[in-house]
Amino acid sequence: MSRITIPSREAVRRLTGAVYRPLPATRGHTWIGEERLAIGSLPVADDLARLEDEGVTDVINCRHTYQTYFSQDLWAERAAFGPEHVMSAPMCDHGRPQHPIAFAAAVRFGAERLDRDPDARLLVHCQQGRRRSALVAYGVLRLRGRTPEESSRLILTYRTVARIVPAYRASVEDWLAAGAPIA
Repeated sequence: MSRITIPSREAVRRLTGAVYRPLPATRGHTWIGEERLAIGSLPVADDLARLEDEGVTDVINCRHTYQTYFSQDLWAERAAFGPEHVMSAPMCDHGRPQHPIAFAAAVRFGAERLDRDPDARLLVHCQQGRRRSALVAYGVLRLRGRTPEESSRLILTYRTVARIVPAYRASVEDWLAAGAPIA
């Protein structure tokens, strides 16, 4: 009788990261001015170690649950940074309004980490670092007192591949107008 070998989570992450990865033009992350906030694409291969070396302390992963399950990136981030320093904002990138249940807790987590800890450095990422991560970063900037125009300008100036999707921006603004409830 032969034994079936089940690959480790790390082996699965490395294999899927070699196939299911960001486009070369969007790979990596970009710090947003002096905000201690970065927007980026899915960290693959040894990117997590480099993030720690660069001083990233907290991560918000904006990839949908099925994506994180497939590639094990959320597991790897929690293993690297500790579960209390990693938040999930599971969203599909469909261009339509996003329900606050998908992003509210993550936006609040990011704003609170930056407000409470002057040494915190937050990475917000999705697959390509363009749309979902821009939504969450926009929300973090808005909760930290930036105007809609300032928030959009900062994101688009520093992360030039980012896009502020009108429906996503409206989702954040509607959530803020409702008092920014978590659920």
